[in-house]
This record gives sequence, structure tokens and C-alpha cells, in this order.
Amino acid sequence: MPHSSSPAIAVLGAGSWGTALAMLLRRNGNQVRLWDRDEDHVQRLAADRCNQHYLPGLEFPPGLTPVAELLSALEDADFVLVAVPSAGFRSVLQRVRKAIGPAFNLVWASKGLEPGSARFLHQVVEEELPGHGAMAVLSGPSFAKEVAMGLPTAVTVASANGEYAGQVAQLFHSSRFRAYTSTDVIGVELGGSIKNVLAIAAGISDGLGYGANARAALITRGLAEIMRLGIKMGGRQETFMGLAGVGDLVLTCTDDQSRNRRLGLAIGRGTALEQAVADIGQAVEGLHTARELAALADAQQVDMPITQQVKRVLYDGESASAAVDALLAREPKAETH
Repeated sequence: MPHSSSPAIAVLGAGSWGTALAMLLRRNGNQVRLWDRDEDHVQRLAADRCNQHYLPGLEFPPGLTPVAELLSALEDADFVLVAVPSAGFRSVLQRVRKAIGPAFNLVWASKGLEPGSARFLHQVVEEELPGHGAMAVLSGPSFAKEVAMGLPTAVTVASANGEYAGQVAQLFHSSRFRAYTSTDVIGVELGGSIKNVLAIAAGISDGLGYGANARAALITRGLAEIMRLGIKMGGRQETFMGLAGVGDLVLTCTDDQSRNRRLGLAIGRGTALEQAVADIGQAVEGLHTARELAALADAQQVDMPITQQVKRVLYDGESASAAVDALLAREPKAETH
């Protein structure tokens, strides 16, 4: 359903997620330019009218324009949507600021904490664009392929500025894509970050053959970890019970479209970590987030045993089976958040 006006939107990052959102935005009647730092990749996008590498067979809507020059993508853009892995988020902001200055309407669909600093992405924005008011994050249970196919999806757009959240939500909202709004940026970002680590845990459990009961327990107690840390850091409980919390958690832990779940499955089945990452062939956000999140939990003095065990498997040489056994061996306690 095209919008009454046609905002120009620069989508930065032509992986599966950035491409899917660019396709959605174009179908909604917006002017969309899709940029990526890999010029060869951009040339293939333009020639194929499809992202054959990440979303094979899904043709771009007419008018979606891949561009290799960042300044061309940003020229006269009403909104800038960043959809790169969290490791590259800061450098992209720096390039945008250098190209067009700090005053632009920013949206990001990246998930995770910044590797090396454990900063939330909104904190990275505040550092790189101090005083920036027009910023929002989009998150929720949304696999790129299904969005690109036009299958029904619902997400959350969060901004400290509720009016701006509404403007951004309107860009994405359609008959097949429902965008709810929130002012809980911390809660939405935390939900989108922690669920990737928990999906690795669920994948490990399933890879070990531990069954549906164990998976359900991991998801439920994982939600408790999200809420403990999230509320301690100022997030709201209703956020964690919504799309950006339990919704994204269930999706990522239970469907093999999730790269994080697939990483856990491979580890649980005995594949070496490096080989598992290479086989997936795309960024696995939970891999870096696990280490940052474990450090954040320690700093905040929040008990996050599942997160800690995932970090030990990924970075400390602990076996997958030993990690699960350690979780099961914990002392009995009352079920509280």
C-alpha cells in the first residue's frame, strides 16, 4: 500500500536483512537506494535485480536502486536506515556523518552489542552523533526471507521521541508488515541482543538431542534472564513480554532460519566453532554478543547462567554437554524472575 508521499530512504547494508527491508520500503511507495561497501556485490545486485547471494530468487520491486557510492545513496535522503552487523555500526555512522553532517533522520535495524565495548547501539549513536534527536531502532521477530517474500510480520519501532517512532513506523507499515511503536529503546535493543545468545543455547541443546522439553525450559529461563538484566538497566517489563522480547526470542530459538540457532546446532553436533561459522557464511551476532553480554551481566551483578554457559562454550573451551550439565546441576530454587 503506497504512502501518500514518497520519502527518499538510504538503506545502508545489503545483506539479507538490509535487502529485505529495502524491498519492503520500496513496495510501500518510498524512494529507496540500497548501498553496500562491497562494490562488486552492489554491481551484482544491479545486474541481477535480486540479491542472489543472500535472498536467491526474490526479485527486487521496480525502482529499488542499488548504489555503490555512499554519497549517492545519501543524497537528499529523508531517512537513513542502517542494517549492518553491530561490528560495523560505528564505522558506518562515522562515514555518514563525514558525508552529510550529523543532522539526519536515523533508523537502525542492526542487533547486538558493539564488540569490544559492550555498548548498546543507541549509546554508539549518542557518542558519534551527540545530541541527535531523530533516532529509532526497529526490532522484532522477523526473518529476512519472509519479509522479502511479503509474508505477514510484526515488529517494534522504538525511539525516545514517540512522534518520531510513529513517523518511522509509518514508513514500514503495510497490509503485510505491522509496525508497533515504543519509547523503550533500551528494552527493545536488549531483547534483540540477548535472544541471539539464547538461540545459540537452544541450538546447542537440540544439537545434543536433548529434546523439546529442554528447549522450552531454555526459552522460558532465557526470558527470565532478559527481564532481569533489562529491568536492572531501565527497560520495561511489557517490552520484554512483547514482540521485541518474547516474540523475537521464540522465533530465533525455534526456527532453523536463525543463524544463531544453526550455530548452536552445529556446535551441539560436534562441529568446530570456526567451521560452523564458515558454513553459515554470514554474520552471527550472538557469537560476539555472548562475550559482551556476559561481561555486562557481571558488571551489573545480574545472574545470567545460560548466557554465561554459552560464553564459556564459545570462548573458554567448555564442551557443549558440560555446559548443559552445569545448568541442570544448579541448586533448586523458587521460579522467579
